[in-house]
Amino acid sequence: MPTTMRRITQDTPGGPEVLHLEDAPVPEPIPTEIRVRVTAAGVNPVDTKVRAGGAGLGSAGGDMTAPPFTVGWDVAGVVDAVGMGVTRFAVGDRVFGMPWFPRQAGAYAEYVTAPSRHFAHVPDGVDDVTAAALPLAGLTAWQILVDAADVQRDQRVLIHAAGGGVGHLAVQIARTRGAHVVGTASAGKHADLVALGLDEAIDHHTEEVAEATRDIDVAVDLTEVNGPSSLAVMRRGGLLVCVPSGVPEGLAEQAEAEGKRVTDFLVEPDGVALTGLARLVDEDVLTVRVAGTFPLEDAASAHRELEKGSTFGKLVLTL
Repeated sequence: MPTTMRRITQDTPGGPEVLHLEDAPVPEPIPTEIRVRVTAAGVNPVDTKVRAGGAGLGSAGGDMTAPPFTVGWDVAGVVDAVGMGVTRFAVGDRVFGMPWFPRQAGAYAEYVTAPSRHFAHVPDGVDDVTAAALPLAGLTAWQILVDAADVQRDQRVLIHAAGGGVGHLAVQIARTRGAHVVGTASAGKHADLVALGLDEAIDHHTEEVAEATRDIDVAVDLTEVNGPSSLAVMRRGGLLVCVPSGVPEGLAEQAEAEGKRVTDFLVEPDGVALTGLARLVDEDVLTVRVAGTFPLEDAASAHRELEKGSTFGKLVLTL
C-alpha cells in the first residue's frame, strides 16, 4: 500500500492555471468511513467557481474559503479500506458518490475517505467514467424533481440549461415521472435533448421563454438569470427552484404576490438516491452524456473546456 498519492491542488484563487499536481499522504478512514481508490472524478461548474475564489458556494464552502485545497466532489473507484462499523461495503467493491458536499472532499486525487453512506455500489454494467459523471448532477436533478417538487404525471416542467450536466439528467428524470418537459438550450443541442425525452426545446439565443411556453408547474433555473422569465410562464401554485446561487433579491416577494412559490436549493450527499440513479442507468432509463475525459494531471484543461459554456453533458478526469 502506498503512503503517498497524487492530487490536484491550488495555492491561490485564479484561473485554471493555478491547478497543479502535488504528492500528499494517503488518508486513513476513521470509524464509519471507507477509503476509495479513485479511478475517475467528475468535473462540475461548482469546481471552477470554487477554484476561482469560492463564488460557487459562498459561506457554505466551509473549509474551502481560502487555498490551499483540492476541488472536486464526484468520484468513482474501488474500496480499498473500511473503518470500524462499516457494513455496506467491503474491500474490492466498486462505488461512486459525492462525499462531504459542500465541505471539501478532495475528489481530484488518487484516494478519498468519507462516510460510507455518502456512496453507493456501481452496477456491473456501468463503467467508472459514467459513474463518476453522475453523482452531483444526478443528485441535484433527483433531489429537486423528486424530493423538493414531487413532480407528478402530466405536470409541465421547465428546465433552463437543459443541455448541461444537471440539465440533461433533469430532462430524463422528469420524463420518468411522466411530466411534459420543456427545456432551454442552444439550437445545436435540441436534437440530442429531444432524443433524451425533451418535449419542447427553446433556443435561449433567439426565443423568449414568455413567448415560447406557458402553464409551467415546476421550473428549474440552472442559469442564475432566468428567475423572472420563469415566474412569467408559471401557473399559480407553481414552484420555481433557483440553482446554484439562491433566490435573487426581490423574486420571493414577486412570487408571493403572484400566488407562486420559489425556493433555493443545495444538493446533499445521499447514498439512497445514488442507488436509485444507478438503477436507472443500469436499466438504460437514464443516459449520462460524457462530453470528454482528461487525465488527472490535465485538470486545468478540463476546467478550460467547461468554462467555454458549450459542454453537452459532463467532463470527467481519469486516473
